[in-house]
Amino acid sequence: MSINPMIYETQFFGFTPQTLILRIYTAFQDHLSHIILVAEAAILNKLNNSRSHSTPSLIRRGTEQFFSFMKQRFDSLFGKMEDMLLNMVLTIPKNVLLPEDEAQEKFCYTAEQFQELQMEINQLEKKLKAETYAEQALQAELEEQKVVQAHLEGILQWFDNLDNIGREEGTNSMKESFAALMKTAVKLQDIVLEVDEKMKKLE
Repeated sequence: MSINPMIYETQFFGFTPQTLILRIYTAFQDHLSHIILVAEAAILNKLNNSRSHSTPSLIRRGTEQFFSFMKQRFDSLFGKMEDMLLNMVLTIPKNVLLPEDEAQEKFCYTAEQFQELQMEINQLEKKLKAETYAEQALQAELEEQKVVQAHLEGILQWFDNLDNIGREEGTNSMKESFAALMKTAVKLQDIVLEVDEKMKKLE
């Protein structure tokens, strides 16, 4: 069995070529043993049905010798098959790159260049974080402006209502409306004072 680690082939296939060959070898061995046992059982069956002078121990010795002979022949042939598989079928040529390694071939960087790229990536990450925070702050400010705008629209609506009341009272401008309201307020204060005085006299 080859001791070459064949790391690149393992990366490509997902298993070591030596493991595949070992499994093929084991499968052949298992099948050969099974065939020998089946043949021995058939011979023993024939022996029981005939008047042969062969004994089961003699048959067993014969099948063991046959198995040993077949195993030697198989090991010899399998060595050649292993060489062919490892050197021709399951080997990636040295001039061939796997798809995942092509990028490394195209973009080959020194340690200094890699360090510069790492620093640039760190700077870009910091800028991205700063822009994200700025965007969040702007979003919060926009939400606050919406609240203020709604409040201002309420005030404007209140002024519009005051203006309409003033027109109904015969005033043409907001100043006149406020002046009329102030006069009314003063009159109300005078009436309240007058009522208070009358209440005190009654007491």
